[in-house]
Amino acid sequence: MTDISISIVTHNSAKVIGCLLESLFTYAKSQSFQVYVVDNGSTDNTVSIIKEQFPQVMLVEQENKGFGAGHNAILGSIDSKYHAIINPDIYFENDALDVLFTYMENHPEVAICNPQIHNPDGTRQLVPCIQPKYRYQLSRKLEKLGGIFRRWRDEYTMRNVAFVDPVDVGTCTGCFMFIRTELFKKLHGFDDRFFLYCEDADLSRRAQQYGKSVCVCPAVVVHGWERGSGHSLKLLRIHLSSMHKYKKKWRKEKV
Repeated sequence: MTDISISIVTHNSAKVIGCLLESLFTYAKSQSFQVYVVDNGSTDNTVSIIKEQFPQVMLVEQENKGFGAGHNAILGSIDSKYHAIINPDIYFENDALDVLFTYMENHPEVAICNPQIHNPDGTRQLVPCIQPKYRYQLSRKLEKLGGIFRRWRDEYTMRNVAFVDPVDVGTCTGCFMFIRTELFKKLHGFDDRFFLYCEDADLSRRAQQYGKSVCVCPAVVVHGWERGSGHSLKLLRIHLSSMHKYKKKWRKEKV
């Protein structure tokens, strides 16, 4: 058994996957870990980069079944104490995995966590921190108008909270999640009915039945966030479809 297993789902990620893996193997030294990359049908040279430059990575090639289904593909293979779910556009500047590992070891009441996410310029990235609602999705597009839209966006991202000490959050962002492997398997991983978007909120919500979800602020990683659904009509439709599925699934509570 390793201390940490890591899954990364790629799809035409040639521009970023090398940076992630190089930084990971450079900085992650304190704990034993195994890296799995599930490639969802890339048509660029993502696969060749992994095979040629990172032979220590366990590579799984499959058709594109979505983000959650990609991570679930290795669910039966991982043998670890903790499991990290990492986007290919993340990169490390320190051993953040060790900080997360140590925190979870010392806080058995925590089921799932994430590190603090920074922009490349060192500022905190305003990723979602609470459960999604339709008005929060609207505020993403209309925040620049100020007023109620800005307040909704501030609420969704906890903009006005000082992320210094660990902070309880309603959603651990899907760009980097750190969960107890036993629990991840018990939950059967992600709900793969979500092709993309809202699967992180759903997993966080299910994990909260067994413990807290926390942003471990002393752990920091960098995320080159593209915010695809903000620029692509196709991805926006997928995002709204996922939000509808999420609302339908959790309709017993106000969403």
